Amino acid sequence: MNTLSKINVSDKDNSVVVNDRSYAIPRTCAIAICLDGCEPAYLDAAIAAGLMPTLKRIKETGTVRFAHSVIPSFTNPNNLSIATGRPPAVHGISGNFLIDPDTGEEVMMNDAKFLRAPTIFKAFYDAGKKVAVVTAKDKLRALLGHGLKFDEGRAYCFSAEKSDQSTLDENGIENASAWLDTPVPEVYSAALSEFVFIAGVKLLKEVRPDVMYLTTTDYVQHKYAPGVPEANAFYEMFDKYLAKLDAMGAAIVVTGDHGMKPKHGADGSPSVIYLQDHFDQWLGEGRARVILPITDPYVVHHGALGSFATVYLPQDADRAGLIARLEAMDDIILVLGKEDACARFELPEDRMGDLVVISGENMTLGTSEHRHDLAALNEPLRSHGGLTEQRVPFIVNRALPDLPDAPQLRNFDAFHFACMAAAR
Repeated sequence: MNTLSKINVSDKDNSVVVNDRSYAIPRTCAIAICLDGCEPAYLDAAIAAGLMPTLKRIKETGTVRFAHSVIPSFTNPNNLSIATGRPPAVHGISGNFLIDPDTGEEVMMNDAKFLRAPTIFKAFYDAGKKVAVVTAKDKLRALLGHGLKFDEGRAYCFSAEKSDQSTLDENGIENASAWLDTPVPEVYSAALSEFVFIAGVKLLKEVRPDVMYLTTTDYVQHKYAPGVPEANAFYEMFDKYLAKLDAMGAAIVVTGDHGMKPKHGADGSPSVIYLQDHFDQWLGEGRARVILPITDPYVVHHGALGSFATVYLPQDADRAGLIARLEAMDDIILVLGKEDACARFELPEDRMGDLVVISGENMTLGTSEHRHDLAALNEPLRSHGGLTEQRVPFIVNRALPDLPDAPQLRNFDAFHFACMAAAR
């Protein structure tokens, strides 16, 4: 089901309405920055080390809150929630990976055909405004840029990963890498995220978009704990670009798509419950199908291991009995049937299995042990996806005293409050 045609987009009363939410038309650029995997402790450690003077000042003079991400706390669902201002039940992107209900095949959820709601960027573009979106990885670009037209000089949407392949027709800019005089970074690097900030600063300076979204990769956060030198260096780098964006007068909301927790034992080995192996033992091989929505083309840093799984059961399965078995297992903190899970977490029922399983702070869920290649995990596993990674920072560089806190405040409120701050 596609509901794009049912959403009202308007620029009446000096605001833009999309997905039944109103966004003030900003007087200066409204920027939402999504720091992928930004467990709040990363910011605390870097500030304590004296490495983030800009963010420290903004926290003292602006507005500091925490927000909740959507569940599953993965990249695609949360980035599209931030981009649409709504949960996955509205926009349809329930993970990075799913069983396509039309074909029964396991596929990536990167194609815009899976998107069921227009983005805030399309709404502002349709209202005659200028928009810019820069992503670290290319997997999000087509979804975030869906519906934009790039032939009028008012829309820009490109990724760091494929910046040398950007074109005027597809991205609004020819060879963004050359335009920035910055080479395409290695995909598994902090430089991929830095490219996003380099682009954001130049776009703000030379293009002056009304609305801009900058979203990074969590490569660093998957590998390094808060406070270690590599993590601190990442946030020190970010602070320097935040200073430039802030100095140019933009209204900025800094948030995250999810947190990040250690998912390993004392010896550094990954902590995993291989769900498919259990279901094969309980029901017979291959009768149930375990899907891990964290799965994407970039599994080197997490091995496709996260804290959220959905399970497709055969029709004759004893659902209540299986739920009881799962609930009895150590480090599984929540098991719900599809209907209850989708109601609680605002997920699309047609894109979820019969069960939803969530593991705890220090545990991940896998399919079968032999299906996960963990050879590239050269650091103790850190990952996300569950309830323990739902709390993220929400920091505004302007004073908004009436801003709520978590759980009422969601990361997908970022543009609502960025536009509100930019309209003052």
